[in-house]
Amino acid sequence: MTYATILLEVKDEVATVTLNRPERMNAWTPEMAAELSDAMTACNERDEVRAVVVTGAGRAFCAGADLGRGGDTFASSQEAREKRRRALPREVFPWMIDKPVIAAINGHAVGVGITYSMMCDIRLVAEDAKIQFAFVRRGVIPELASNAIVARVAGLSHAADLLLSGRLILGREAAAMGLASQALPAQQVLPAALERARDIAVNAAPVSVAIAKRLLWEGLTASVAEMKQREDALFAWAGNRADASEGVDAFLEKRAPRWKLSVSRDKPDLLSRGS
Repeated sequence: MTYATILLEVKDEVATVTLNRPERMNAWTPEMAAELSDAMTACNERDEVRAVVVTGAGRAFCAGADLGRGGDTFASSQEAREKRRRALPREVFPWMIDKPVIAAINGHAVGVGITYSMMCDIRLVAEDAKIQFAFVRRGVIPELASNAIVARVAGLSHAADLLLSGRLILGREAAAMGLASQALPAQQVLPAALERARDIAVNAAPVSVAIAKRLLWEGLTASVAEMKQREDALFAWAGNRADASEGVDAFLEKRAPRWKLSVSRDKPDLLSRGS
């Protein structure tokens, strides 16, 4: 697919989505938001995509919102909001799709650059990347559900520290807080993310991954009893499918698994919450 602000490449069952405005440090625009939604939808609909990596071109991941409008950057009229709603009736974010999404934060991630990353499932970050939930220092508030996600990922104290101050930290501190799984030298971030994505693509059953991902995100608000009930029903469903046999056989025979189930075709109706 051809986009104006991002790149999408699929290789070895891994889709790489690259924010591609390096001359502006990949600053966020409405067009980029729409294209990312489209790319996430496309990755979700293609069975040959087993995992997704999101990264940035050049030395930054995303430097936040494009401030080209100056003081009016965050202002919008009702008419403008309605126009955006018509152009993008349903935003699709990383947490919403069935494939695991890894953020390869190769450089600075400020504002929406870090809140979008928090909507991914796994984050690897450059040690020296500048990370900043800068919203309160720009006269607005943290968005993209970061007021819920950051506290659940890193704990209330860390979330309050970062969201209420808008202070800048480096990637290594972000990893120490639990915001990222690992901090690495910048040049190693994307290769490490791709290696992890390829491992998932080969060794993890795609429908099992889709179910586990949905339950993980539901677990942000579910009680232990609710989650146990959901898991019991879905474990019973998965245990009676071909991939459960294949996973055991491949392990015992010491070979790579040959998964049978397709996310687009075989994902269970039980995955609808409340069923």
